[in-house]
Amino acid sequence: MAGYVVYDDLKQMVLESGRPYDMEMLDKAYHLAERAHDGQFRRSGEPYICHPLHVAMLLVDLGMDTESLAAALMHDVVEDTSVTLDELESQFGADVAHMVDGVTKLTKIKFSSVEEQQAENLRKMLMAMSQDVRVMIIKLCDRLHNMRTGDAWPEQKRRDKALETMEVYAPIAHRLGISNIKEELEDRSLRYLDPVGYQNIKDLLAENGGREFVTNIAEVIRERLAENGMPEAIMKSRVKSVYGIYRKMFMQNRDFEEIYDVYAVRIILDTVAECYNALGVIHDMYHPLPNRFKDYISTPKPNGYQSLHTTVIGHEGIPFEVQIRTREMDQMAEYGVAAHWKYKAGIQSGGSDRLEERLAWVRQLLESQRENEDAGSLLQDIKGDLLPEEVFAFTPKGDVINLPAGATAIDFAYAIHSAVGNRMIGAKVNSRIVPIDHKVVTGEIIEIITGPADKGPSRDWLKIVTTSEARNKIRNWFKKERREENIQEGRAALEREMRRNLITVPDDKWDDFMAEIARRQRLNSADEMYAALGYGGLQISRLMGKIKDEYAKLKAGDEKAANLLADIPLKKYKGSDGVVVEGIDNCPVKFAKCCSPLPGDEIVGFITRGFGVSIHKKDCQNAQVSMTDPENKGRWVRAYWEDTKQENYKATLELTAMDRSGLVGDVAMALTDLRVPVYAMSARAVDNGRASMSLTIGIASTEHLNSVLAKLRRVKDVVSVMRV
Repeated sequence: MAGYVVYDDLKQMVLESGRPYDMEMLDKAYHLAERAHDGQFRRSGEPYICHPLHVAMLLVDLGMDTESLAAALMHDVVEDTSVTLDELESQFGADVAHMVDGVTKLTKIKFSSVEEQQAENLRKMLMAMSQDVRVMIIKLCDRLHNMRTGDAWPEQKRRDKALETMEVYAPIAHRLGISNIKEELEDRSLRYLDPVGYQNIKDLLAENGGREFVTNIAEVIRERLAENGMPEAIMKSRVKSVYGIYRKMFMQNRDFEEIYDVYAVRIILDTVAECYNALGVIHDMYHPLPNRFKDYISTPKPNGYQSLHTTVIGHEGIPFEVQIRTREMDQMAEYGVAAHWKYKAGIQSGGSDRLEERLAWVRQLLESQRENEDAGSLLQDIKGDLLPEEVFAFTPKGDVINLPAGATAIDFAYAIHSAVGNRMIGAKVNSRIVPIDHKVVTGEIIEIITGPADKGPSRDWLKIVTTSEARNKIRNWFKKERREENIQEGRAALEREMRRNLITVPDDKWDDFMAEIARRQRLNSADEMYAALGYGGLQISRLMGKIKDEYAKLKAGDEKAANLLADIPLKKYKGSDGVVVEGIDNCPVKFAKCCSPLPGDEIVGFITRGFGVSIHKKDCQNAQVSMTDPENKGRWVRAYWEDTKQENYKATLELTAMDRSGLVGDVAMALTDLRVPVYAMSARAVDNGRASMSLTIGIASTEHLNSVLAKLRRVKDVVSVMRV
């Protein structure tokens, strides 16, 4: 077998790796596979055993364990020879047999088929992968070697295999974080799918002499890092994969010169702190391009990838990317889930959780498809889940807008410019009108229809958009342009939530109560807090814990005040106007403006000089302060409502609503329905298309007042109603 790979080559790789492989198991697996495949040859003319040897060698590069290598050596024996799974299990154990079975089912799958058997096979493959990810890692290495030797296939088979690899296997490698295998699978698939485009990019790379350029850059950076206390930095350089360039040139319509990450230098350090220090050194050496810095260390990619990325302009005027990461991050970036693997022990300490996260999508897919026998549906789902988490669409002028998968037309508008998003009134996709919540699909041409400059977004958009960029721009607009409206919206929303939680703050204590809540949020005033709630910068859920704490303190203070009042030696007078003041008949009374008590409120009286008795709510802040004053202590008297109290007491309400014709009539009609006397009514227009209305009405009790407030809040376009 001169010229072909042999078992001794694999053994040499195993020895050089320095890892404790079980050579006895590997020897046994190789000899079984050699006997089983004896007399079989590949299309390339080499003995068939060369293929499993190549696959096993790829797994050694990934650092996989003994069982994985044994399964790789025997991955085709069940499908292509007389060897059975039972034989494998008896000789090598259940794990090895399970992996061989999983890889075999993968091999049987034809991803263009929609037959019921296809669905079952696909489901079994996913199940095997979810239980033991090594199955998929072996299959990826199997597919990689097949693509390396694909020239021996007939042309149509080459294209079919390349398409299957591009649609399924390369994305799986991406989701598992095995970047080197992903990139090679994509490049080799592209070579068969678009040989002209592939060769065009290869020629462009050759003309630019990229390898020499990045090598020189790497050496200059290494010297500067050493001068700045980082002599142990490891430098790597790379030229972007052919498919990566192809995707941007031909699918995103860019010129080669517009791709800023063709060349990249990688800096590998020991600690995260050194990574950020190195970033400062790089930005001191070269001019960074705006909006090209990405911090994947603090915010990792969905597949676990971590690194700092920045794009700078070299002294030759050529842009290049700098990637900065720790050694652990580099291992994860290169080998993905394979970097977690540790022989016999399974998963390395601390890596299990991340591995679980990476495989969660498999289990979710299986769960959603448990009752579905449609293989076409399952295949569509798996492709949709595997595709890169990004879509791109075009403006009518041909500009490319990149967005995360699931983004809407509103996200697209704000990605163009905040002014476009703020004025958006509709959208066209491929010249057809679509809803504004239309989800963007790669390749669409999207035209944003805009209205007047003062149009502004809708608050409902915050529930539709998926990108943080769009969400922040919408909030900023409301923050700047609609302060008064935000204050009203925020206060109304807060009042609703407090009522839902059965929290009732007395009117005379509301301002101080809310000022304290705002202070605890490090805001300057209650209005600032209401505004933040109105434009979405602050969530009510963040406030409720603090509101409940303050409310508990308030209730405790009320109880203390009540006890204080009980200790005051009150004199007994009698009063009038539906109020009994213990001790004197027909004592003139008036109701304090600071708290406006109504029947049902607990009350207390204060003997004024020349004006009779002033009636306060027992929890009135002014009353509580006065009770502690030695000069006033003897002037407080017990008071309560007569059983035969007068029918009506005056109460003033402030109503806010959207301005429209007929509003005053609708409010008056609601009061008439309740037979509530109206003593005064005034209305005026305010900003943002709203109206403010002041009402003085007759109220019999607090219960009566609450029913009136509820009725008025149900009037069309009424935003808020409160007693003042």
